[in-house]
Amino acid sequence: MQSRYQIVIDVFGNDNGPDVAIKGANLILSNFPHVNVILIGDQDVISNKMKELGADENRYTIIDTKEEITNLDNIVEAFYKKENASILLGLKELKENENTIGMLTAGNSGALVMGSIKYLRTDDLKRPCVAAILPTEDGKFVCLVDVGATIDCSSHQLHDFALLGSDFMRHLFQIDSPRIGLLSNGSEETKGNKLTKETYPLLKEDERLNFVGNIEGNKALSGCCDVLVADGFSANQVLKVTEGTAKRIITDIVKYIKMNKREDMMPLVGHLMKTYDISSLGGGIVLGAKKISIKCRGSCNEEAFLNTGRMLINIAENRAMYDK
Repeated sequence: MQSRYQIVIDVFGNDNGPDVAIKGANLILSNFPHVNVILIGDQDVISNKMKELGADENRYTIIDTKEEITNLDNIVEAFYKKENASILLGLKELKENENTIGMLTAGNSGALVMGSIKYLRTDDLKRPCVAAILPTEDGKFVCLVDVGATIDCSSHQLHDFALLGSDFMRHLFQIDSPRIGLLSNGSEETKGNKLTKETYPLLKEDERLNFVGNIEGNKALSGCCDVLVADGFSANQVLKVTEGTAKRIITDIVKYIKMNKREDMMPLVGHLMKTYDISSLGGGIVLGAKKISIKCRGSCNEEAFLNTGRMLINIAENRAMYDK
């Protein structure tokens, strides 16, 4: 008999308002009969929209709050002054409700990590990080950590991120010994900034890690490593430049097709859009917490919530959690 899961969904944080997350929640209910959802946000807004969508009232509950931590807030200040913010209430629900498998949110990344530390920190006290799973040229995937939750990192934090990413890829993709790379401006051991040079020996000397050395940005998606480690600023730039470049190339191909009337090339466009659509690959996964949270982009649509919900269910069904 298939297990019944509960997913927490923070409806705030999306650039286009709470309707996106609410519609995404309804898509999850429609596609996964064994899943219920807990929606956190303005009760009246959520209730009216779910009724409009025809959602089964027996499969969702609402935790009412009007409070939100926005990207304009000072995270540390908001963390203490907005205790009823939706993203924090969601993490609290994960802690207290044993039937929940994880949370989806388009909210503030910093608040998500700080809340994970408060409510869901693991016994080994590793700092949580946010991982993105990206396609590689050999048809596989690379786990990029950290993609923006911790902008200024220490070498010991990057070491923790490497361990978390390695454990996650080993469980989710069944890789016996994930190859760990360190993002740098050159492949040589002597290359990199102060942080990179301090981190290199920590990764190299840890026998738990299959460290393959420095990886330059142009090799990020080459398939030469399974986990690519960087501080939140650098990895976030890799993520956004990769997405921006892919969109630019696809746009240029479409223009070429229209100018030259090469409709026979449209399947190529479809393939590229599917491969490099970050939303279709799922959001940023918080590693280093007792339960999984997935961070959707602020500009995402309801399909992204469906895709991240699918990822969360897959993780739960395969028990693909990192080592505790």
